[in-house]
Amino acid sequence: MSAGPRVCVLHTVTSLPAVFEPLVRRHAPAARPYHVVDESLLADTIDHGPLPRTADRLAAYVSHAEAAGADAVLVTCSSIGQAAEQARAHVSIPVLRVDDPMAEQAVDRGRRIAVLATLASTLVPTAHLVRRKAEDAGKAVTVTTSTCPGAYEARVAGRTDAHDQRIAAEAVRLAAGHDVLVLAQASMATALERLSQDDLPVPVLTSPESGAAQLARLAGAR
Repeated sequence: MSAGPRVCVLHTVTSLPAVFEPLVRRHAPAARPYHVVDESLLADTIDHGPLPRTADRLAAYVSHAEAAGADAVLVTCSSIGQAAEQARAHVSIPVLRVDDPMAEQAVDRGRRIAVLATLASTLVPTAHLVRRKAEDAGKAVTVTTSTCPGAYEARVAGRTDAHDQRIAAEAVRLAAGHDVLVLAQASMATALERLSQDDLPVPVLTSPESGAAQLARLAGAR
């Protein structure tokens, strides 16, 4: 029996390999994932915006993955999603943005779309991606964006409860008056687990599940 596809899962947050490992196993059980973490890619983007050198470094990671025998790369950081797209020109293997399916689902679910992030560096590219998907689909949408002040700092300081509470409060506020709520960062996905459907009466989309599900399309992944 031939081995399943080898997949490089590239992260910029140290906690995310533990989130994505079971998701890859669920959606692409025959895949052989290995995880790479480089927090400096996100740190540089937060501090300086989308630098050409960051895009070059990401392209180098992708090229190294191909040289290591990877059949695909999944980039789990939405802040560097545009750089992930640019990296496709350097390799012959798929380079997947984790938030691509989420943005497509948002456009399918409604016209009034709210995008929530804890970092402006992620908010801007995610909102841009949603608008681009809407344009591709020929749909008119309105996109409202918001950040959660202090949530990112709380997570970095290890105060997970404070991080989750700030996200939950803003999510409840945004849900009113919108058709769908998009959480822009994979690290936000668990923050709303304690909320009920009454608290959030609209669909809430996160990127880890649908992002990992893309790997099921790889030959031999299932």
